[in-house]
Amino acid sequence: MPNLSYKARRGWSLVILLIGLPVYIIVAVNVVDLLDRPPFVVELLIYVVLGFLWMLPFRFVFSGIGKADGDAGGEDG
Repeated sequence: MPNLSYKARRGWSLVILLIGLPVYIIVAVNVVDLLDRPPFVVELLIYVVLGFLWMLPFRFVFSGIGKADGDAGGEDG
């Protein structure tokens, strides 16, 4: 899957951000809810860690999305 074209990566990044991320947020909030309301600092640390963990499997999808189309071959993109 790391050999996706620029357009495919752009499409998948939109799907991940618009559908996957909200689903992940709901799951993360429900998991933290299972813990009997930890102290604020611990809860904040849990959300920060979970905020970084969601993107690790998708690094290759998001790499280069903000740049011009590298697959186009031209300078204009």
